[in-house]
Amino acid sequence: MKHLAIALLLAGALALVAAACDGEEEQPPLTSGIEGQVLLGPQCPVVQEGTPCPDEPYQATIDVWNAGRSRKVTTFTTDDQGRFRVPLPPGDYYIDPQPEDPGRPLPAPIPQDVTVLPDLFVSITIQYDTGIR
Repeated sequence: MKHLAIALLLAGALALVAAACDGEEEQPPLTSGIEGQVLLGPQCPVVQEGTPCPDEPYQATIDVWNAGRSRKVTTFTTDDQGRFRVPLPPGDYYIDPQPEDPGRPLPAPIPQDVTVLPDLFVSITIQYDTGIR
């Protein structure tokens, strides 16, 4: 009797899960979005010929808003080399890099607008300004 009760409970649970899944359409993976890298720079006060001073990769948290900035679409964190790939439906977006420490002015994140086209990952670079001049 005990085994029958457990079997009935399991069957009921499986039926509920199956019913819940039937109402949901499986969404295909997005084939569009943004990808790129976050860079921190400048790194040197004076760049001299023959002495390279490239911007450095920077790990950051980025908010993505709709074009009207009325709804946050997603938030993501880059890898330790500042790289990211974020699926998004085609449309216009506002890329809002977050400050590392909101109480400090530097490094200063530089927001930007981006248009995502169908079936394309748009390559962008997100800058954080060190303030070094």
